[in-house]
Amino acid sequence: MAGNGDMKAHQQTYDGFIGLFKWGTVASALVVMLVVYLLAS
Repeated sequence: MAGNGDMKAHQQTYDGFIGLFKWGTVASALVVMLVVYLLAS
């Protein structure tokens, strides 16, 4: 487990990862909707 001095750095890294994952999911969903729309028309 991380030492007490490292917890802040680990928390920042985790928060950054979760943020990228969240926005990556939204971006992927938008791209999928665009592709489906283009294939349907």
